[in-house]
Amino acid sequence: MKKTLLVLNSVIVFACLLGLWQAVVWLNHLPAYLLPGPGAVAQAARDRLPSLLNSLRITSIEAAAGLAASIVAGVAVAMVFAQWRWLRQLVYPYTILLQTVPIVAIAPLVIFWAGPGVFAVTVVTFIICLAPIIANTTQGLVSVDENLIHLFVMHKASPGQILLKLRLPNAMPSLFTGIRISAGISVIGGLTGELFAGSTRVGEGGLGYAILYANNQMETSYLFALVVAATVLGFGFFFVVMFFEWLALHNWHESSRPQAAE
Repeated sequence: MKKTLLVLNSVIVFACLLGLWQAVVWLNHLPAYLLPGPGAVAQAARDRLPSLLNSLRITSIEAAAGLAASIVAGVAVAMVFAQWRWLRQLVYPYTILLQTVPIVAIAPLVIFWAGPGVFAVTVVTFIICLAPIIANTTQGLVSVDENLIHLFVMHKASPGQILLKLRLPNAMPSLFTGIRISAGISVIGGLTGELFAGSTRVGEGGLGYAILYANNQMETSYLFALVVAATVLGFGFFFVVMFFEWLALHNWHESSRPQAAE
C-alpha cells in the first residue's frame, strides 16, 4: 500500500510539473522556438523517434562501456591502495586531479589522440567516472575494524585472504555509493565527449551530437526531447545500479534491508 501511494504521489508531482511548464508557455505566449510546451516536445520525439532511439543507443553504449571500465580499474586501484599504505599516501592525492580538471579541458585532447568516434567518447566517460569509484572504494577497504583484522591474523590469514574475505565485503556499500555517483555522471561524460567528437558518420551520432545538431538547426522541440532522453538514460543507469546494490547487499547489510514497520 505504501509503495502504491508513493508511485501515485510521484505521478501526481510529475503531472503538476508538466502542467506548470505548459502554463508558463501559455501565460507568457512563448513561441515554440524559445520554449516549446510538453505537447510539442512529445510530438517532436514521435516524429523523430528512429533518430532519437539511435542516438540514445549510441550514447548508452558509450556511457555503459566507460562506466564498466571505470569500475574495473577503480576497484583494482583501490585494492592496491588498501594493500600498500605508503603507496596510497604517495599516489592517492593525485587521483583527485581527475575531479579537479574540467572534463571539457581534456576532452579535446583525448579525442585528438584517439580520434573521433565511440572509443574516444568512452575514454572521456571513463575518466570522468573513475575518481568517485577509487575514492569510495578505497575508503571502504581501509575502514575495517582493527579487531577483525587481528582476528584474521590470529587465524593465520594471508594478506590476500584479508583483502578478499574481509576488506572487500566491508567495502561493498562504499563501492556501490561510488558506482551510483559515477552512473549519473557517465551520461554527462558521454554527452561531453560527443560534443567534441562529433560523429564518424554524417547525420549519425549520440545524444550529444544530436543536441549540437538540433541547436544549430534551431529545432528547439527536438532539442528538449533529446535532453529528456539523456535525463531518462541517467535515471535508468542509476536505478540499475540500485537494483544490483540491493541484489548484492539485501541479505546481509542493513543499508539494503527493508525498514521495519513503525
